[in-house]
Amino acid sequence: MSRYDLLVKGGTVVLPYHGELRADLAVSNGKVAALAEDIPAAEADEVVDARGKVVLPGAVDAHFHLGIYRDLALDAFEETRSSLVGGATTVLSYFRTGSHYLDRTGPYKEIFPEVLNAVAGRTWTDYAFHLAPMTVDQIAEIPMLVEEHGVTSFKYYMFYKGFDLAANSRDARSFTMGDEYDLGHLYLLMEQITAVQRANPGKRLSVSLHCEQSELMRVFIDRVRANGDPQTLRAYHEGRPPLTERVAIGEATTLASHTGTNLNLLHLSSAEAVDAVALARRSFGGDLRAETTLHHLCLDHDTLDAAGGLGGKVNPPIRTKADNEALWRHVAEGTIDWVASDHACCMEAEKGDQLWPARPGFGGTALLYPVLFSEGHRRRGLSLSRIAELASANPARAYNLWGRKGSLMVGFDADLTVVDPELAQTVTNEVCLSGQDHTPFEGVELTGWPVVTAVGGQVRFRDGETVGEPSGRYARH
Repeated sequence: MSRYDLLVKGGTVVLPYHGELRADLAVSNGKVAALAEDIPAAEADEVVDARGKVVLPGAVDAHFHLGIYRDLALDAFEETRSSLVGGATTVLSYFRTGSHYLDRTGPYKEIFPEVLNAVAGRTWTDYAFHLAPMTVDQIAEIPMLVEEHGVTSFKYYMFYKGFDLAANSRDARSFTMGDEYDLGHLYLLMEQITAVQRANPGKRLSVSLHCEQSELMRVFIDRVRANGDPQTLRAYHEGRPPLTERVAIGEATTLASHTGTNLNLLHLSSAEAVDAVALARRSFGGDLRAETTLHHLCLDHDTLDAAGGLGGKVNPPIRTKADNEALWRHVAEGTIDWVASDHACCMEAEKGDQLWPARPGFGGTALLYPVLFSEGHRRRGLSLSRIAELASANPARAYNLWGRKGSLMVGFDADLTVVDPELAQTVTNEVCLSGQDHTPFEGVELTGWPVVTAVGGQVRFRDGETVGEPSGRYARH
């Protein structure tokens, strides 16, 4: 019997917060068992040749939407498969009651076990869930969700008090299938989270926020529609401008400064939004963490509009090239804590050719490390350890997975990806291995792609194809 199950030999191993080392990495029983200069290949059942390559901790894709528009079990299989392409080995998916997902409401005590049963045995990656309490009764379920299911992150969508998901209807009550979904609801949610946090001092409980202010959205959307109602992504940006993010961030952090609640500000899309985060950190003084996405770093509405179509409709909207570069600067400076995909498989037919009914969202998880490696490391000089922090360590810390996920130190889960730093590929839908039939990243050239991804020490992706069967496990957090 071999000493190790898997040996990743001859690569540059990246350790978040520490740096790089040339080392062999050995795996036993799903954990990193050894890091050493030379571990004999004969001591392992399986050997991955990583010479000339970079070994990174598997990404923790902290913003995902399994089953938002499609069957939950199908999405779990096809979209976590896509995650392997991008080097992600854990996905944290959002779920809520109301329209989309299961299109129903009710207690999470009944609904969440159905969600877990639907995805069990179907995922290629490990997985966890953030939940959104849409009713007062669901807020009351938070202690149970923490204790019984290990859910520690809860979401609030600030624009749902005035619009549906696509911003096509103002009948928010029928969309949420809930109670009065306003700042009062957010305040009650924050109070509950803070109370449960005091009872669980060893965990970080948090509210994750989609920050767009609905009353201002109403004004700007009405203006866009009155001015010829152009069917473009620029028009969508103008209907939901950065000011709506800035004001929503101010509202949320003001409430949190009173309740003492930990906050995660999601998918920041603009220079104005990140400036608001910096201001909030100075005035709030609490635990405030910030996220941006691949598409807000890389895509702009003018380029996508020139290509045609509404495939790039997403919330918050795609902004400008200037916003792209401002976000990269804040990533480099540390204002932004992690980068995620906000992956939501959405078919081209669901976009259509009319802006407001078009469903928002698209996939991107297959590009997590390729974008950070190519655009962050190669083009902008971010260190490899910073790349690993953005994709893996920082979200693992935010969502109570550190110690298991987020690093390749001995004792951590053997979730890893081997990146070929010279592998150049043009993004196509086929490369991404998603169930989605289009991608707004089509034609983007990236250098530095995973060639091997292992989950719990088991190789599940090699040279563009999956290996074996789904073996992902639920990760309490």
